[in-house]
Amino acid sequence: GNGPAALLLSYLLHGHLPVYAGGHHDSVLDSKLCDKPDLRCLTPDLYAHFHSSLRYSTQALPINTLLDTLIRPNADTTIDSRTCVDWIFRPDVAVTHAILGNAPAPGGQWTEDPVSASASIGTLSYAEMLSLPGYSFADHHQRVHGEPLPDFLRPSREEVASYFAAYPSAVGISDVIHNNCYVERISRTKDGFFIEPQRLQCKHLVLATGIFSINIPPPAVLRPLAPLHSDSKPLLVVGSGFSAADVIISAPPSQKIIHLYNWAPEERPSPLRGCHPQAYPEYAMVYRQMKQAAAEDERHASTPGVKRKVNPFAANRDWADVYEGLPNAEIVSVHQSDAERDHDVAHVQIRTCKGQIKEFVIGSFAYVVGRRGTLDYLHEDLRGEVLKDLRVNDSSLISGRTLRPKFEENNFEVTQDVFVIGSLAGDSLIRHAYGSCVFVGGKIMSGNTRRCCESNGDERERATPSPSSTSSTERLPRVRGGMAHNDLHIDRRQFVRGET
Repeated sequence: GNGPAALLLSYLLHGHLPVYAGGHHDSVLDSKLCDKPDLRCLTPDLYAHFHSSLRYSTQALPINTLLDTLIRPNADTTIDSRTCVDWIFRPDVAVTHAILGNAPAPGGQWTEDPVSASASIGTLSYAEMLSLPGYSFADHHQRVHGEPLPDFLRPSREEVASYFAAYPSAVGISDVIHNNCYVERISRTKDGFFIEPQRLQCKHLVLATGIFSINIPPPAVLRPLAPLHSDSKPLLVVGSGFSAADVIISAPPSQKIIHLYNWAPEERPSPLRGCHPQAYPEYAMVYRQMKQAAAEDERHASTPGVKRKVNPFAANRDWADVYEGLPNAEIVSVHQSDAERDHDVAHVQIRTCKGQIKEFVIGSFAYVVGRRGTLDYLHEDLRGEVLKDLRVNDSSLISGRTLRPKFEENNFEVTQDVFVIGSLAGDSLIRHAYGSCVFVGGKIMSGNTRRCCESNGDERERATPSPSSTSSTERLPRVRGGMAHNDLHIDRRQFVRGET
């Protein structure tokens, strides 16, 4: 993979070593790290107290939360918080490696358009949360626009892709990155691994291909709708999350939208529910339409007497006229005559949750119920090793939870000398990629240099910072699963201003 996690790992393997610089607000953590400042020497005792503090996320892996709070202390409540990590360049401990990714440019999925949504939609994360070490998003913004990065900027997909494309050259790692590179049949050998198309041999294999490369395909009954691309006829959207919202947001303002979505707010709420109306007005507006449609379907209105703030995104289209939400509905049939095929339309019958049959003429279609990753590039035998003892219904599709039992048990090592990082390791936010990358990079560098981590002294003043790996008997603690963006109900802009 050549996405953000792969770029971050490459930066580390080039010899940029993360060292604790001191000054963290958590006195317990500060005390432990002052004795053990090499951040490649991460052990569970460093974050053992996190579960008892409301300060730390319970959604991300503790090791990812640890690196996040060190890189950006109090990032959710403070502007320009001072980092507690120094990156020391030691080219003598670098590890020879190659980054192979099929994306056309560094950045992985950020360079692609998997759901045909507008590239100008703002990201969920603020710009500073997307930064990698050595060349931040703020540095890139200054370089491109000649002015400082504004506070609370949600950059567009185009801007993020531009940043990741520029990153390798800016930090000096472009020599190992190979884009537009399709790998397959990666197999285990006596001494490591063999990558057949490129005829490369390596000692360690790091899977950084993510979990967003493949759109879950529609069922057979809906496949005739895939070729439809008429903007003048209604758009049928199937999906309940951000990708579905992106398609709706990107549609022409006058286009009729028929939206089928799951609605179970108590058991399995849409991730859009967490979006604050001021911080994420476009997503909050789509969720409001979904909620209102569900309320109308259940024959009760919203709570009376509550004055709603005006959503700035509401004026972008006449929602009452162009949006029709159908919660928990199902598609009964799709019919397309030869004449309709020539006019790029099809008839669709939909059964509502109340049993009513509705028929629509559809001109375009988006089936956006989720994305997955794949391990099909591994040889069958090696893929079998990785997936052994896991309950996988379809071994070709991988979610963020698929490999979790294995890397929690074996510290990101899913089988001998095969590691996972980034979203493949369960946490999809870029800010949470640091933990897996630093940990895996430390393990690889430890095996390469055969040194052990020392337990005292100032690491920054040693001639050779000593890498290490967590003992095989020390395992990552299991964490409670949940929505990846459960904190989006907070308007960080207002929170920070209130604090200051």
